[in-house]
Amino acid sequence: MLLVRPSSFLFLVVSIASKTRVLRLLSPPPDLSRYPRMSVPNPDEKVAGGGGSGRSLPPKLLTAALLAALLLWTVIDLSVVAGRSPLPSLHFRYYLGSYSASTSSPPVPVPTPAPATASPPPSPPLGPTSAAAGHDRSWLSLTMLPNFTSTLLSRWRGTGGEPCRDSRTANISVPALDGVRPIELPAGEIHEFAISALDDAGWYRCVGGDYFETDLSGDSWKSRPPIIDHGNGSYTFKLQVHPQFAGDYSLSIVLLFRSFEGLKYSTQRFKFRRELRRFQIKFLTSNASLPDLRICSTTDFSREVWSGRWTRHGKNERCSVDSDGRYRCLGPNFPCQPPWCDGPLGALESNGWVYSAHCSFRIFSQDSAWKCLHNKWLFFWGDSNHVDTLRNLLNFVLGLTEIPSVPRRFDAKFRNPKNSSQSVRITSVFNGHWNESLNYMGLQSLRDESFRRLLWNYFSEDRAPDVMILNSGLHDGVYWRSVQRFTDAAEYAAGFWEEVMRHAREKGNGTAPKLFYRTTIATGGYARDLAFNPSKMEAFNGVMVEKLGKRRLLTGGVIDEFDMTFPWHYDNRCNDGVHYGRPPAKARWRDGEVGHQYFVDLMLAHVLLNAICHG
Repeated sequence: MLLVRPSSFLFLVVSIASKTRVLRLLSPPPDLSRYPRMSVPNPDEKVAGGGGSGRSLPPKLLTAALLAALLLWTVIDLSVVAGRSPLPSLHFRYYLGSYSASTSSPPVPVPTPAPATASPPPSPPLGPTSAAAGHDRSWLSLTMLPNFTSTLLSRWRGTGGEPCRDSRTANISVPALDGVRPIELPAGEIHEFAISALDDAGWYRCVGGDYFETDLSGDSWKSRPPIIDHGNGSYTFKLQVHPQFAGDYSLSIVLLFRSFEGLKYSTQRFKFRRELRRFQIKFLTSNASLPDLRICSTTDFSREVWSGRWTRHGKNERCSVDSDGRYRCLGPNFPCQPPWCDGPLGALESNGWVYSAHCSFRIFSQDSAWKCLHNKWLFFWGDSNHVDTLRNLLNFVLGLTEIPSVPRRFDAKFRNPKNSSQSVRITSVFNGHWNESLNYMGLQSLRDESFRRLLWNYFSEDRAPDVMILNSGLHDGVYWRSVQRFTDAAEYAAGFWEEVMRHAREKGNGTAPKLFYRTTIATGGYARDLAFNPSKMEAFNGVMVEKLGKRRLLTGGVIDEFDMTFPWHYDNRCNDGVHYGRPPAKARWRDGEVGHQYFVDLMLAHVLLNAICHG
């Protein structure tokens, strides 16, 4: 069947003159066999009602011909031609408006988008609604997609067969923001916008699977606006800035991978990585009131997906890397500003940056950290990012500066250098490979009997660990050839740890270690294109969290390091591509500068302490 578009479909040129009585068609008619039969004028026939060669076309017939041509054009434009979608319902608002409810509210219906050549319904103004002005607001929050794994697999396996499904995204439409100058939004409110994926000819696609990187940055704010894939070529994202940080912002939307291609085994050749939009937005001061963040407690870590932000509360403009490779920009006792954190902000060596999510975190001093960890046994199982975090915990927080590094696998007791009566036992087992000197096996390492026996031995002692922190890791992104195979491996891993926890519970008279899952980082800079790219790691994180959760293993909860690292993953200033906590060094870094930032991983060390001590 011939598939053609209205833009190249049919042109009618009516030659009306005193000597002309013939309607000419300059292009052949399309194959309309799939539509109701329509009569098409034959250029070899005389126009009905015609007479001699000197008679003009009657006005009534002329009007009828023009109306028929217009009707034919409309039918073609609005029909589903080769899988094209109809116009959206007029009640759909491309700018979904400001509201003060979390995402647990009923979702806004998102219809299948229309061909880009059709006129969209008018967008409402970008200002706040009068009903919302002056009321208390809620923080933007996320919930994990129900049946995450099965939904992911279903969409990943989705079949094509229609142009709107087989085409690939080349551009986007953001109707409420495209062409709007200036863009002004009230701070404090949650603003939701729609994105539609367009193919290279400007037609809307009718299937999802595109991976967008969104970034909202101001002088003192960095966050990842959460984006939802509705599976039909339409996406929605949300913006929120606290009124304290009203001002000028830049919103960027990058299309990293298309059509689930980031989940393939070898991904670098499929990268798209184009910034499709960059909007300048002014968040206006408003009288909106958001609840103060409170310091995280036990229940806060039960949230499976975080949507946090980095905020800045101090800055030393003249700060540079010192001879030790460190950024001691603010005094070590420079204080946090409530409600964004509690404790000595200067200890993060971040030049004023701190992370918060649905709750805020305590920054521990050496004394408070030892008071929390005294006589505890911490068990870590994960990739080399655990190794960095543990070294930074020992060096920066616990005052054990004489330890320049820790191995991939160790089991040791550490004592407080200021009070030898305080100690903590830390066990760390690298899971990138059953052989600690090798890489890129990930969860498959559990298939090795000697490796499983090694892990079991730690739980055969008279005492079980107090806290377990597990992680899947970047190595899985390299090893597994498909999402389905990783899903099977995650199921096997969850079953293994379920047996371990059951054994520990039996030995502990009904008590078991508090178990947390630390999500894998968002790889940065050049590594955004590789086999452990953010698209794949975010999907793998969701699968692993769901598998552990269904077996009720997340007795401690989730620590979302993916959300923590995402705002800093666009370049390599804070990472070497795959690690955020490499030891400080006054040496040339991957991005060409001398020295690198390590505060993102140091923040994670304090988040872990919050989970261990208050979670």
